[in-house]
Amino acid sequence: MVTRAERFDELVVAAAARAERAWGRPLPDFDLGVEEVPPSDPAPWEHEEVPLGRLFAAQGRELARIVLYRRPIETRAEGEGELELLVGEIVTEHVAALLGVDPQQLDPRFGQD
Repeated sequence: MVTRAERFDELVVAAAARAERAWGRPLPDFDLGVEEVPPSDPAPWEHEEVPLGRLFAAQGRELARIVLYRRPIETRAEGEGELELLVGEIVTEHVAALLGVDPQQLDPRFGQD
């Protein structure tokens, strides 16, 4: 039996794999993670909305990191299909930012669902 958290992790990994296939070559090294909720101290550039994910730039020897926040994402999705779409959009958005390209280069349907 797969837990909700494990299923969410699978969606995140699948979305990153789709982004890499769409890019057509290996993505640069980065860490991909899931946390339950965002930290309670938002970054100065963040709006008052609860973030669904963050891209942390590489610093020194530390790789760039993309982190998705499971509970806020699950709260916004109505059903498994919508959850999969939302996770895909968030991963696409952050991978595109990591690459310095428009998200629509990785997914022409980005923002249309």
